[in-house]
Amino acid sequence: MSVSEQVAYLRGLMDGLNLDEDDNTTKLFAAVIDTLDEIASEISDIEEELEDLDDDVDELEEYIEEVDEALGEVEEIVYDCDCDCCDDDDCDCCCDDDDCECIEVTCPACGEEICIDIDCIDDDGQVDCPACGETLEFEIEECDCEDDED
Repeated sequence: MSVSEQVAYLRGLMDGLNLDEDDNTTKLFAAVIDTLDEIASEISDIEEELEDLDDDVDELEEYIEEVDEALGEVEEIVYDCDCDCCDDDDCDCCCDDDDCECIEVTCPACGEEICIDIDCIDDDGQVDCPACGETLEFEIEECDCEDDED
């Protein structure tokens, strides 16, 4: 039973007692029930506002998820990397993995010192600078090290 229903029940009980309206005790009970009725009304208003806030929070959560997904797609386009050592979520061609073969270079366009995983360089010897997006070109020479061991 809601607070409003409980107050209405108390009001009905008081009315059913046929109390003398001029009696001070009756006036006190009536004032208490009126106060409880106002409190119940305030509680009802607060509950409605909380429901509205819950709806707004749900809507914002959905919006944030959509923005996160869209940002993930943008990151994938901007920082597209096919290297196996990097996680797709945080690939910026700057690997801390000991198994990676990285080279440190200074971007001629922005002057930023960057670490680029060799696996990120495409077949044409190109990779985009993660700092400024400028296409950097490298000459990749095939290593004959394995042939020398035979």
